[in-house]
Amino acid sequence: MKNKNFLAVGLIIGSMLVSSFSFYFWQVVYTPNILIDKEDLVFNIPTGANFKYVQNSLYDLGIVNDLVSFSFLSKLKRYDQSIKPGSYLLQADMSNRDAINMLRSGDQVPIKLTYSNARSLEDLAAKIAGYLAFDSAAMMSSLSNSEVASSYGFTKETFMCMFLPNTYEVYITDQPVVVLDRIYSAYKIFWNQERMAKAEALNLNPEEVIVLASIVDAETNQMDEAPTVAGVYINRLNKNIKLQADPTLIFALGDYTIKRVLYEHMQVNSPYNTYKYAGLPPGPINLPSIAAIEAVLNYEKSDYLYFCANPNFTGNHIFARTLSQHNKNARLLHLALNKKKIYK
Repeated sequence: MKNKNFLAVGLIIGSMLVSSFSFYFWQVVYTPNILIDKEDLVFNIPTGANFKYVQNSLYDLGIVNDLVSFSFLSKLKRYDQSIKPGSYLLQADMSNRDAINMLRSGDQVPIKLTYSNARSLEDLAAKIAGYLAFDSAAMMSSLSNSEVASSYGFTKETFMCMFLPNTYEVYITDQPVVVLDRIYSAYKIFWNQERMAKAEALNLNPEEVIVLASIVDAETNQMDEAPTVAGVYINRLNKNIKLQADPTLIFALGDYTIKRVLYEHMQVNSPYNTYKYAGLPPGPINLPSIAAIEAVLNYEKSDYLYFCANPNFTGNHIFARTLSQHNKNARLLHLALNKKKIYK
């Protein structure tokens, strides 16, 4: 009789334990455990991170309600042995199962890559790498490689032309070649039939349009006059007159502190010295804005061949058709610069 009682009690206790464990396991797997204040949150896992890093990050950021249950199920599903770096979208009230399945499969969310205002490939490499898992040296290795540039149809000097300032969707773990492919695709889309026709009407190819746009962008930050500035340079190109663009000298010298271009600056021996060499320089002197590119393609037709900064320093320019008129304008500018004690 006692044995039967012990057996009955054992069965009851065992049943209770099984029920309790089953309920706990159901909670571990299915109940919400990702508790975040907003609708969703991007959780970043860097390259080389281990499971301990994931645990600590989830705990420190207050993302999981019960770290023990998350860790328990992670080990059952062997996620702890296969950490995939990337950016992951964690949604409010996700279960452990859903979160772990996403992390384990490497189902990342794309990030927004945005860049502008680069003066050199080194600047550009740093801006791009700032968003991604690789460092700027890895990006620069590709940007400075003539064979890589050639594979996209550019030279080392014109490679920057491919990088139109925009916002691109990429994955944080993408390698440089994947990012370059994405940017090149956008470049090809940008140069549609309409823009190609406008470039051809100027007797310029897309790279030359961008080179000219980089000079226009450096000359003025007032986009309402950019088409006029572009028109002056196009007139000079058509007449085979040297561009004599001050920003190209500054680029050639690599000294962006220069506020006043002097005769001595004009003597620099560089293919970017447009006071010494006719035509466009071999590559862009910066990463021009889309607005500057459009200003070249839709330049203002005029008889202007010269311009100089307005002596009232409003940021705009005074345009002239003749050298004598330009010299008068330039003289006023020189007097204004002297008055402000800007000598170099």
